[in-house]
Amino acid sequence: LKMFSLGSWLPALPGLVWGWALLDALLQGLVGACAVSVLCSLLKVYLYIQCLNHPERQAQKEAIQAQRQVLEPLHVVVLTGVLALVGSRVAALVVLEFSLRAVSTILSLGKGAHSSQLYLLCQYSLGCGVSCSLSFLLEGAPHGTCNLVLAAGLAGLLAAYARRLARHVCTLYELHSGARYCGVCILLLTAGHGIPRLLRNALVITFAVADLAAVALINRDFLSTAEAVRFWTPLTICYTLLVIYMQEEPRQSSGGRPVYQTVLVRMGGLFILLLTVGRWSDVLHIFISLLGELWCLLRASVLLEACRQQ
Repeated sequence: LKMFSLGSWLPALPGLVWGWALLDALLQGLVGACAVSVLCSLLKVYLYIQCLNHPERQAQKEAIQAQRQVLEPLHVVVLTGVLALVGSRVAALVVLEFSLRAVSTILSLGKGAHSSQLYLLCQYSLGCGVSCSLSFLLEGAPHGTCNLVLAAGLAGLLAAYARRLARHVCTLYELHSGARYCGVCILLLTAGHGIPRLLRNALVITFAVADLAAVALINRDFLSTAEAVRFWTPLTICYTLLVIYMQEEPRQSSGGRPVYQTVLVRMGGLFILLLTVGRWSDVLHIFISLLGELWCLLRASVLLEACRQQ
């Protein structure tokens, strides 16, 4: 297979492996981006129905309805590139950080409560989690690229159907739910309130697998237990401080600004940590991750506002 290897004649770049590995990274990023697209489409359906059921939220309903569907493919393409460029080490750290933050947030919400905003905040972490899981599960597989092609095809199909559902709901749900002659709209009318529970169960399974994959991907770089301890000790301290900050921040301020502010704080904490115990390529990947986080939040700004008003 050396005749097909681009790495034999192209220069090596940090964080980017040429040849089949580059194709695998792009396919993993595409699957992760499609997973994010499905998440956003289903949340859009849920929040639109919720706004429609409350006349005082008419402005939010119109804002969700006015979102341009043509920008969704661009969002998938950009996120695919970001996830392909981010190294598995930084992606694993992002997954572990969000998992710890999510557990802390869920425990603080109280029994039986759920937060749709948390689902939107996990977009980039979800993409990293899917990418990490695929990288770990298919490591050393003889037909890994073929498996990724099939996974990307299935993920793209699911994302396309989810976008089509969101477009149908935003255009025709108000008419069809009243006339009661559309099977999809009738199903959403009776069972649409269960969308958050469906997303919660899917995300729990996804992040459980991603956390195991993330720990394995990080530990494979260590040659001894002492080296692993030198990395995990400051990482644990950093994550603990970040979680404490995440719990205190909503009490001190409100509105959309803290969402972006906490992204900068989290990525800044990981940046300082990797300056001391990481590699120089990890620092570059932190900046790429910051762009990915901000891109996802900007794209979902209308949905975030609807969640805050819920």
